[in-house]
Amino acid sequence: MDTCCVSAAPRQIPLSVTHPLQPLTPDEIRAVATIVRKDPPYGADTRFETIELMEPDKATVRAFSSGAPIARKARVNVFSAAAVTVTSLVVCLDTQTILTRKDFPGKRPMIQLEQFLSIEGIVRTDPEFIAACAKRGITDMETVCVDPWSAGNFGVPGEEGRHLCHIFCWLRLRENENFYAHPIEGLNAVVDLITGKVIRVDDYGVVPVPMQEVNYESQFIETFQPTAKPIDVVQQEGVNFAFDGHRITWRNWSLVVGFNAREALTLHDIRFDGRPIVNRASIVEMTVPYGSPDNGHFRKNVFDIGEYGIGKLANSLKLGCDCLGVIKYLDVHLNTMDGDPWTIEKAICIHEEDSGLLWKHMDFRTERSEIRRGAKLVVSTICTVGNYEYGLYWYLFLDGTIEHEVKATGIINTAACIPGQPPKYGREVAPGVVGHIHQHILCARLDMAVDGDANSVVECNTYAEPLGPANPYGNAFFEQQTVLGRESEATRRADPASHRYWKVINPNKTNYTGAPVGYKLEANHCVTPFVHPDSPSGKRAAFVQNHVWVTAFDPEERFPAGDFVNHSDGAGGLIEFVAKNRPIENTDIVLWHVFGLHHPVRVEDFPVQPCVFTGFKLMPSGFFDRNPAINLPPVVNTASCPA
Repeated sequence: MDTCCVSAAPRQIPLSVTHPLQPLTPDEIRAVATIVRKDPPYGADTRFETIELMEPDKATVRAFSSGAPIARKARVNVFSAAAVTVTSLVVCLDTQTILTRKDFPGKRPMIQLEQFLSIEGIVRTDPEFIAACAKRGITDMETVCVDPWSAGNFGVPGEEGRHLCHIFCWLRLRENENFYAHPIEGLNAVVDLITGKVIRVDDYGVVPVPMQEVNYESQFIETFQPTAKPIDVVQQEGVNFAFDGHRITWRNWSLVVGFNAREALTLHDIRFDGRPIVNRASIVEMTVPYGSPDNGHFRKNVFDIGEYGIGKLANSLKLGCDCLGVIKYLDVHLNTMDGDPWTIEKAICIHEEDSGLLWKHMDFRTERSEIRRGAKLVVSTICTVGNYEYGLYWYLFLDGTIEHEVKATGIINTAACIPGQPPKYGREVAPGVVGHIHQHILCARLDMAVDGDANSVVECNTYAEPLGPANPYGNAFFEQQTVLGRESEATRRADPASHRYWKVINPNKTNYTGAPVGYKLEANHCVTPFVHPDSPSGKRAAFVQNHVWVTAFDPEERFPAGDFVNHSDGAGGLIEFVAKNRPIENTDIVLWHVFGLHHPVRVEDFPVQPCVFTGFKLMPSGFFDRNPAINLPPVVNTASCPA
C-alpha cells in the first residue's frame, strides 16, 4: 500500500476524485504548482512542462475499495526559461511536500503549446528572414505562416547546447485559405527557445511559390454534392455503459480512462468478467521520418509524443461531427507553462457502436439460423499536430477483443518544385506542390496482466513440413511455439513468410483444454523503417528497428525513445532497457508493439487527406473456454424492421 503521502492532517480529497487512477483535477494541478513555487528549482525562471498524476503502484490500486481514502501524488517536470535544463519532481498532495527531485542538466523539455505562435512572431520579425522572403517577392510578413518543428540532433555547428526549433514556412494568400498549397521552398530558420531569437536562416535557393489555391473550407467550395439523407444513431432506451468517475463498466468489460499531456489517452485495469487482461495501455511514441534529403527536409523526423506532447494538442470534440450517437464526454485538465490549470472540454468521447455480424450459422439441413450482432465500446480523442490530425481510438468488443486504431487525416506536409518536375522523394499533388514520402511509426506500451501479473510471451511461427515420409502429399504445415525467456531474445520483427505472431500467456492458469490462458497480439500494420539505424535520426528512433520488444516491468521505463526526446542522442530508451537482459518468463512484463503507416503520398491526399488507418488488436487466444459471446440473447433490431 502507498503510505508515503499519509499525514496527520490529510488534505481534503475533492469529491470528484473517486479512483486512485483518476487524472488530477484543476484544483490539484493548482495545488501542485503552489507547492513547487514555494522553492522553485530555477527561481523566477521556473516554467512547468507537465503536471500529471503519479500513478500508484498496482498493489495500491487493486486493494482500493470505493469510498476508501486515496493518496494523491503528482509527477512534475519543470524547466528553466534561462538555461537548458529540466528537473523532475514527485509531489505529495496530502503532505504538500516535494518527495523526490532529480536534476537533468542539458536535457530539454517538450516544445510548449504557448511557444507555437510566439515562434512565428520571432521568425517573421527577423531581418535576415525578411530579406530572404523579399528575394521571393514576399513583402507582407503577416501572410507568412511558420510551423515550429523540433530541431533533432544533427551536429550542426553553432547548435550545440541550445534548445532549438527548426521552422518551415508557407504563404497564405487571403484569410482562411489553405496556406499549405503555397510552400516557401528552400527557406528555413532555426530559433533558440531560450533567447527567443533566430540564430540562423538557411536559404537553399529560390523556387517559385505555387500560387494556385487548393482549398478545403466550405466557404471556398463552389459546388457541393447533393445532400444525403441522414444516417441517425438513436438509442431511445439509453446506453449500456455506466460511469463512476473515470471508471467505466460496459457489458462484460470494465476499465479506467486516464489522460495526460504527453500520451493523451491511457487505459487502466482492463477486465473482462472481472478477469484482468491489461494493467495499462497507451501509445507512448510516434516518430514521423520523411524521406527527402533535399534542402532542410532532412531534419523532418519529428517525435509527436515525446517532443510536443500529443495530449496538449487534443481537440474539443463536436457532437454530430467528430462523434455520432449517444455520447458521454470527458473534459481533460492539463497545465500551462506557468503552472495554471487549463481545460480542454469534451476531449474524450465515449460511445458504443454496432460492429456488424458477430457470429452466425445456418444448418443447411434444417435451414435454422442463429445470428448475433456485435457491438463495441469506443473511447477516443482527436489531436491536431500542426498539419496532421490523429484520431486515437480504443475499441472493446463483445468477443473479448481489444483494438487500437489510429485514423490519420489532416493536410500532408508540403514542399515546392518546378511544376511537372517533382523530386524522386515525393509526388506532385498540385502544380508545383510536392508531398514527400514519409512514415508514421508508433509504439504502444502494453503492461500486460493476463489473469494476473505472472505472464510470458510466446512467439508463434507456421512452417511447412518438408516433403518426405512425414509429408508424402505436400500438404502438411504446423505452428511452432517458442517461449521468449529473456529480454535479449524478445527483440523481434514480423515475418509474413511464417505468419509470425506473438501471444501473452499466463503459464499458471489454464483453460478447460489444459492450455495456458492467453491473448494474441494481432500485428497487421508493421512498418519497415527506411531511416538508417546509424544515422542521427535512426539512433534517436532506435525502437523502430523491431516490431515487438518485451521488458520486465519497471514503472520508470515509460518511453521507448527516452524521457527527454528533444535534441536526444538515442540514450535512455528501449535499447538500454533490454540491455539489462532481465528474465521475462512467468513474471510481470511489458509488451511494446511498434506499428504504423508507410505513406507514399497520393494526389487524393490533398488538400485534406481522407482518413487512413493503422493499429493492432489483442485477441483472446485460449483465454476463454469457448466463444465468450455464444450466450448473447437472440435479439432482432425492431427499429430496422418496418411495421
